Amino acid sequence: MKKTQTKAFSNLVCAIILLIFEGWAYYETYSFKVQKKAYVQPATFPRVMLIGMIVFTLILLIQSLIKVFGTMKENDPDNSPAPPINPFTNKGVLAALFVVLLCCCFTFFFEKLGYVLISAIICAIIMWMVGKRDILVILLVSILVPLVLWFVFYKLLTVNIPMGVLQPLRDLVDKI
Repeated sequence: MKKTQTKAFSNLVCAIILLIFEGWAYYETYSFKVQKKAYVQPATFPRVMLIGMIVFTLILLIQSLIKVFGTMKENDPDNSPAPPINPFTNKGVLAALFVVLLCCCFTFFFEKLGYVLISAIICAIIMWMVGKRDILVILLVSILVPLVLWFVFYKLLTVNIPMGVLQPLRDLVDKI
């Protein structure tokens, strides 16, 4: 089998694409507005997460380079054929593409609906996708987690997060 048809080669290609995306995303954090009198800036958390992603992507890249251009054993799992990425035959790929679409919706509606509302909607959709069917659990998790995270970032870390249509909730918290 050709090395270009193995999982190791597909990992190599994915690592290169991810590094390009992560580099672009890190560059974009420099355009975030600086908040005066805020200890943690809006770009801090994305930068920390991106640095972590870059580290693990570099590890994947190095492992893939060693396997593709070095010697790979016959029984190495990365020496097996790479699965097809056709979304019509591979439900995992279709689900991943749907999650990417949800992320695009998240960024589009972030300012309009606000962090808490759009996060709750997308969290509920993803929980349903992964097989959670208990409506009470879905509602509690998808509502409480974004609310608690917003409260932590807004009140404790003083990061100004858009509330959209839930602006009255923010005003209420400010009065407390």
